[in-house]
Amino acid sequence: MRALFALVAIMGILNSAEPVPYETWQEYGGSPDSAQYSGLGQINRSNIKQLKLAWTYSTGDRSRYAFNPVEIDGVAYVMAKHNSIVALDATSGKEIWVHRTDPATRLITNRGLNYWESKDRTDRRLFLAVNNQLQAIDARSGKLIESFGAKGYVDLREGLGRDPASIVLVQSLTPGRVFGDLLILGSATNQEYESAPGDIRAYDVRTGKLAWSFHTVPHPGEAGYETWPKDAWKTIGGANAWGELSVDAVRGIVYIPTGSPKYNFYGANRPGANLYGDCLLALDARTGKRLWHFQTVHHDIWDYDNETAPKLLTLRHNGKLVDAVAIVGKEGFVWVFDRVTGEPFWPIEERPVPKSDIPGEETWPTQPVPQKPPPFARQKFTVDDLSPFITDGAERARIRDQMQSARNEGMFTPPGVRNTIQMPGNNGGANWGGAAIDPQAGTLYVVSKDMPAMLKLEQETVITAPANGSAEEKGLALYQSKCQICHHADLKGQPPAVPALVNVGSRLNAAQVGSVVTHGQGLMPAFGTFSETQLQQLTAFLFRKDQKAPLNASSSQTSTVAGKPGETRYRSGFGFMTTSTGLSPIKPPWTSLTAYDLNEGTIQWKIPLGEVPELAAKGFHDTGSHFPKVGPVVTAGGLIFAGTRDRKVRALDQRTGAILWEREVPSALEGMPAIYQAGGREYVLFCAAASATTQGTPEQGAYVAFALPADNQATK
Repeated sequence: MRALFALVAIMGILNSAEPVPYETWQEYGGSPDSAQYSGLGQINRSNIKQLKLAWTYSTGDRSRYAFNPVEIDGVAYVMAKHNSIVALDATSGKEIWVHRTDPATRLITNRGLNYWESKDRTDRRLFLAVNNQLQAIDARSGKLIESFGAKGYVDLREGLGRDPASIVLVQSLTPGRVFGDLLILGSATNQEYESAPGDIRAYDVRTGKLAWSFHTVPHPGEAGYETWPKDAWKTIGGANAWGELSVDAVRGIVYIPTGSPKYNFYGANRPGANLYGDCLLALDARTGKRLWHFQTVHHDIWDYDNETAPKLLTLRHNGKLVDAVAIVGKEGFVWVFDRVTGEPFWPIEERPVPKSDIPGEETWPTQPVPQKPPPFARQKFTVDDLSPFITDGAERARIRDQMQSARNEGMFTPPGVRNTIQMPGNNGGANWGGAAIDPQAGTLYVVSKDMPAMLKLEQETVITAPANGSAEEKGLALYQSKCQICHHADLKGQPPAVPALVNVGSRLNAAQVGSVVTHGQGLMPAFGTFSETQLQQLTAFLFRKDQKAPLNASSSQTSTVAGKPGETRYRSGFGFMTTSTGLSPIKPPWTSLTAYDLNEGTIQWKIPLGEVPELAAKGFHDTGSHFPKVGPVVTAGGLIFAGTRDRKVRALDQRTGAILWEREVPSALEGMPAIYQAGGREYVLFCAAASATTQGTPEQGAYVAFALPADNQATK
């Protein structure tokens, strides 16, 4: 086996491109290996305080973006103007062209783009997916390339072993990775039992033809098939890579973090370890052949997806330099492996975990726990950890009583029919964009949110309105079946984690509601099983003029949903815990940035990242921001750049985490900045357009670029 790995490595070195020098930003995350690192050093610790606003570009709408721009030949490509792709002069922000999408678009790759060019540079393409259709755009003109796929489109629902018409959601919001003449893609399946399969696929960048597929729910004869029920691939989905992929361009290996199988919180329909859900997969980027894998959660019923990009570093380990891959996850662990063999750097222990008390649920008896490095997130939540900002005595007593009566036996306590504490919660730990590295120094920087959840399973029911019922009545039945478990019968939700839907029609139009339901927004995940007719019915219910007028629900029928004969289905809300002030009930910091030395497997420093403006105004500055999805970027200038939901962008000292520079921008931020050099100047470009659109009046976002004054630039 080691000989095979060595051969793959040698072939990759002979047939691949040179390592990326980290001085451009032509890829999502800066480079194929997802380093989120810039080798530019014009902006550095000595002159960071001189960094000034260089230009801004309004998004031209009030949509929510967390887009990582790319920059090629002095042109920055961004998303703005109602999900359009816009080319800007990278030195001034002046608009060059706009590629407009259908105004009714509900699905679009909105976190970044993929770029490819031919060797002679006569063909330059941008790739994104819209409404499950992959498309290629000419990078110079913004026009659709109609020779790609079928008149410019490749249907991503095809080739999955299911009826394409039955698949409502499969494309990811995150771009894939280009390797040679291949575009490698993951997918974002929905959160339902009948989810689409999470196959990893590669497409020819010129023709759009499928080059290879890897089945994350194995087919007969494939390794891992025995970890599922017979023919699970025909009905069970998920185990998908909705997050970020990384490529070792020298060896030709793509590293893929996968998420949980579906359903998220109950797995009686899928007994077994469920490979390749919750894995780090190493595949041959040319063929899709599995080289090795490691499963971080067996038979996941906690929604502990892996979605942060695997990070490729060279580390000094046991006296030798070793090429490594490190991943971080929602559960708060850092996992480090030999990049070629998959061997862990430090021991990983399989520890016994509690059993489920739900009939039919066969939890896996153990879960893996790395012995080094130490975790970056808190992994328990008790009444001793309650926030001091819960100042209302009655509310504090209610939360305390609720927690004390809940099942709380550690991080892998299985969800049940009574409340179950989950810490980190399913929206906690590390998320997409949440880690960056200095690939030569072996340092890793992880953004983590400490956000507990309280899960509770209920038997799944379907409420069916009368056949002659109105659209509003049928929408009520859909709401009660699918939405009420989180947003409550009175539509008041639990803001800000679960927004209120009272009078939502005054804030969103029907297309925006459809978009949020179909591919998620903020903390809400994607639910892609609604047909167009059902979305219209749901919207009719939510938008009805007299919301106090009773609807005819008495004649609706309620039935329990069963899977296989004798198998009752359960479901849970995502259990986000918030107080009446909208803050988490756990004591801060709610967001942290942790620096690791992965040569030693130790933590160098840890700081709160960001703040809550309302608390900062009262003198509380070390809380960390709330509900972040922050992407840091590390630079050769000794800095870490990050934007947070408190509308601030910051530059931190890599050595200590100290804030060296800080500015306020027009809107909240998610995702990562882009760092590039154009016209001799280094720019840091942020997308400040992440204000929520379901609470109050949404804000118009902007792209904001910073640079040193033109007459005061240090050379690298």
